[in-house]
Amino acid sequence: MNNLGVAATNRQIIKLAAPISLAILIPQLSFFTNTIFVGQLGERELGVNGITGVFYLILCMIGYGLASGIQVQMARRAGAGDKQGLAQLLSNGVMLSVLFSLGLMMITLWLVPLLFGFSLQDDNNFALSINFIYLRVWGLPFLIITQLLSSFFISISRSRMLIYGSIAATIVNVLLDYGLIFGKLGLPAMGFNGAALASVLAEITGCLVMVGLFFYHRLHVDYPLLRFRHFDIGLSQRSLSVAAPLIVQFMFSIGGWLVFFFFIEHLGGQSLAASQVLRNIFGIVSVGTWALATTCNTMVSNLIGQKRQAEVMRIVWKICKLSLLYAVVLCVLMLLFAQQFLWVYTKDTSLILFSLPSLRVIIVATIVMSLSTVVFNGVVGTGNTLVNLTMEVTCVGMYLVYCYFVIYKWRSPLYICWGSEFVYWSSLLIAATWYLRSGRWKGKEI
Repeated sequence: MNNLGVAATNRQIIKLAAPISLAILIPQLSFFTNTIFVGQLGERELGVNGITGVFYLILCMIGYGLASGIQVQMARRAGAGDKQGLAQLLSNGVMLSVLFSLGLMMITLWLVPLLFGFSLQDDNNFALSINFIYLRVWGLPFLIITQLLSSFFISISRSRMLIYGSIAATIVNVLLDYGLIFGKLGLPAMGFNGAALASVLAEITGCLVMVGLFFYHRLHVDYPLLRFRHFDIGLSQRSLSVAAPLIVQFMFSIGGWLVFFFFIEHLGGQSLAASQVLRNIFGIVSVGTWALATTCNTMVSNLIGQKRQAEVMRIVWKICKLSLLYAVVLCVLMLLFAQQFLWVYTKDTSLILFSLPSLRVIIVATIVMSLSTVVFNGVVGTGNTLVNLTMEVTCVGMYLVYCYFVIYKWRSPLYICWGSEFVYWSSLLIAATWYLRSGRWKGKEI
């Protein structure tokens, strides 16, 4: 086996997933502190933070879709031991990411006033949201390049590199959040917009650290990035052909969540504020699951690159078992100490009591998600991204139908609204499992 190949063992899974998990957890701690700080500004700011956070998450996931598409190709090259091909993919990917992010920024600056003006009922919520996004979007190019470099490190089984960039970005974000929101550390008090500027500067820091690590560890010697300095349109088209369905898929996935928050805004400030807290908790408890899912993606692609397709199903189920165990342990703790978790975010007793039933729904939904996310990323790893897109569109469609009737039409209690997570994750699990078991992914070339 070449030195870039992976072994389908629990030890290899954990070795690859553990640094990814930590790299995901560290930014979640930043989101965690951001929510706490913003929550001190008031219920309105906390609620609007949920809407703007989900919107920016869509932009992040569009970039992640591009990086994931390129990662599938890089992992395949790593499995085949093709370092030159991997370096060319990375070099061209950086140039493609810069162009892509600049285009996405321009679309965002034009689209946001139209989208938020149509969707939000409260004028103050609209003004806060627009000002925040107009600042926040300037970190997008640095974030997308960081995502691409993370995909490269994962592809060559050096996922621990992700930790250092995450640590640097999180430290900067937390410190500047505190300074710029409240006017501490000799910085101006910018309130809600201070959180946006802090995040931009943190993304710049994380990107610079990741680039520095690439050259510090002399990876440019094994992977001669600078040798491929011309933009390859043909290679970019092939990368986009793999990534485009993933990009659309993530837009649908997180876009559905944005529609959910728009509908929740119509239920009132308390429901919106509670949902922002719940979204943040959902992100923290799913850290291990997403790390294992990313591991599943790259290991499946790597095994296929080694011509070991027969082992794909076995590795997917192994990772599913680890993900389920992680989720069960964490969810039991969350159920036992539900009020204490909510108290960390807000000291408002009425908001805590209002959020408790919905928190319990989310905790149980996490169990389903722990399986569906891994299995679905197994499908992503096969390179059949059009299949991923079909699954995502179908499942999000079911999710939106539920949200439309249960939230918008019937104005149901919040915990029933959050039952939408069951609809999405359950349908995704069924579809992804059926496809992998069918064997229709075998023989796919990318």
